[in-house]
Amino acid sequence: MKLYNHALAPNPRRVRIFAAEKGIELTLQDVDILAGQSRTPEFLAKNPSGGVPVLELDDGSCVAESVAICRYLEGLHPEPNLFGRDLREQAQIEMWNRRMELELFAAIGRTVQNTSSIFQGRYKQFPDYGETQRGVAHQRLERMDRELSGHQFVAGDRFTIADITALVAIDIGGRLADIKIAPELSNLTRWHKAVSSRPSAKA
Repeated sequence: MKLYNHALAPNPRRVRIFAAEKGIELTLQDVDILAGQSRTPEFLAKNPSGGVPVLELDDGSCVAESVAICRYLEGLHPEPNLFGRDLREQAQIEMWNRRMELELFAAIGRTVQNTSSIFQGRYKQFPDYGETQRGVAHQRLERMDRELSGHQFVAGDRFTIADITALVAIDIGGRLADIKIAPELSNLTRWHKAVSSRPSAKA
C-alpha cells in the first residue's frame, strides 16, 4: 500500500503514527502540497478534495481522510486495537476522538491558517479570528488537563486514536502557532511527555 504524504502536514502524520503503532509498513509518496502537486489532474483523480493523506491500495483504488484510512488499517490489523474492542469502548473512543478533532484540532487549525506566514498569499487570512481561535485552543488545553486528572490517556487507560489526534494537534500548534502547553498544566504535560516518547511519535 502507498500513502500519499506530506512530511510536515498534520493529517498524514496521524496515519503514520497509527500505522507505526500496528507495525504496518507503508510506502510513502511525498506530495508537495505547497507547490500545488495535490491539485494536478493526476492527484485529483485519486482524491478530488486535493488533500493528503491518501492511501492507494494494491488494486489501485484509493481511500482519503485520515480517520477513514486508520479504520481501514485497523480492519486489516486489529491488534493492537486503537478504535475499541466492544461497542461501549468503540463509542467512548469515538466520542473522545471527535472532541479532539472538533474542539482542539479545529481551533488550532484555524489559528494556523489565519496567523501563520506559511499561508500568507495562499488564503485570505483573518488575523483577529485567528487570535480568537488561539484563545479557544488554550481553553481546550486547560480543559484537557482537567480531564486527564482522571485517566492516563485521552479516552481512558490505554493509548488510542484519540491520543494520536490530540498529539498531532498540539504539536502542530506549538510549531506553527506558538500554542504551547502551559507549565501549570501538569496532567497535560505528563500525558504529552508519555505519548511523545512512544516510538510511533517519530513516524
